Amino acid sequence: MVFTLKCKAFSHGGEIPWKNTCNGPDLSPALAWEDPPVRTQSYSLIAEDPDAPSGTWVHWVLYDLPGSLRELPEGIPKTQVLADGSRQGWNDFGRFGYGGPCPPPGPAHRYFFRLFALDARLNLRPGATKADVKDAVRGHILAQAELMGRYGR
Repeated sequence: MVFTLKCKAFSHGGEIPWKNTCNGPDLSPALAWEDPPVRTQSYSLIAEDPDAPSGTWVHWVLYDLPGSLRELPEGIPKTQVLADGSRQGWNDFGRFGYGGPCPPPGPAHRYFFRLFALDARLNLRPGATKADVKDAVRGHILAQAELMGRYGR
């Protein structure tokens, strides 16, 4: 069993569709995962661009996703708390929720979506930062799955 993260809209290393970027409607992509560890109580997701000119740019911080969940639909609302109790943190655009790829003109950037299967809920306040989540997951990670997409203008 291998914990995997997939997207119907793009494959690992593939191009992220226009609709999931700042040039389009900026919808979060639909994601699905398989074979999480049996003891998974919650998930956390961090999406970031390590190729940004100013250093790694955080596009999405999502945490306390229920352990029974196996997918996220496209277009997650950009609210602090979702209907299932999941929470969203600040991205580097200064907003809650997903902020799609928006690189400057030039070579395509890489966008990493990292999903952490955790043995506990984090119970952080809504609006936590990537640093808050990274600190809170320490010692609770059962497995990690990763998906990388590319986008350039």
